[in-house]
Amino acid sequence: MNTIKTICISLIALLTLYSCGNDEPITSYRGKVKFETISISSKLAGRIEKIYIEEGQNVKKGDTLAYIDIPEVSAKLTQADGAIKAAQGQLDMAFNGATKDQLNQINGQLNSGNAQLEFAKESYQRMQAMYKDSLISQQQFDEVKMKLNMAQAQVDALEAKRNEAINGARIEQINQAKGQLDRAMGVKDEVISASNEKYVIAPTDMSVETISLKEGELLSPGYTLINGYKTNSVYFRFTVPESKVYDFKVDMPLKLVNPYTKEEVDAKIVAIKQLAQYADITSTAPLYELSESIYELKVVPTEKTSDHVFYLNATILIK
Repeated sequence: MNTIKTICISLIALLTLYSCGNDEPITSYRGKVKFETISISSKLAGRIEKIYIEEGQNVKKGDTLAYIDIPEVSAKLTQADGAIKAAQGQLDMAFNGATKDQLNQINGQLNSGNAQLEFAKESYQRMQAMYKDSLISQQQFDEVKMKLNMAQAQVDALEAKRNEAINGARIEQINQAKGQLDRAMGVKDEVISASNEKYVIAPTDMSVETISLKEGELLSPGYTLINGYKTNSVYFRFTVPESKVYDFKVDMPLKLVNPYTKEEVDAKIVAIKQLAQYADITSTAPLYELSESIYELKVVPTEKTSDHVFYLNATILIK
């Protein structure tokens, strides 16, 4: 029994020594490959009519990624066209003045008003004589005088209306009509802009990572439809403890190496910031004391990377 126990302990010890002997040395200069992310959403709500790309596909700037059906756009465009026609008609009327029929109508109203004014004048003259002879009361005379003044005011208003129709609209009316037309055209431009939102366009060269909705599903405004990574936007993140951060400075040149392909890349540090949470640490095996602050180095390549192959979250080392 003791012999078996001794053999087991020996095997465990050998395995432990072998494991320790083959471990890679722990280093704080081990980081991860990253890419600038892109999230694509829509300003308007609609139904996904067609998706033209697949996850993992590389697309170019300007490529159509999806088509969204927004039925309200067509209805609003028709309304905008109607508003423009109405505003244009008001502006034309303001410039051209009244038509012949409108002038005839105003003249007819003016003739009627003059007839009423003449009758009011005759009534006033008769009542004035009767009032002097004390045949009517002061109130009756005042009522006739008021009717005369009203008839005169009506005639004056109709004459002003006829003069305005003949001479054309005032500059204020013309400006008002122009403002209505400009507003209607602005509404149409807004609808056309919304119509362009039916097509989801790639804002830059990118690699499609995830597509969150399928054809036939509804897309809410601001909801991310496509996530991806910007092409040629590779950078590297390294996590270092407080005791090591003073070895680095912004703009400091570095030589990076892929531990698997042995390819080397010239790069430089563009930012150093403190990490607030342990979950943000990117080094695979950081060495630090629990009391130490942890910092992140953002490193970008200083040479063309088109000849290199990088994969998201792959390991990269500082040589």
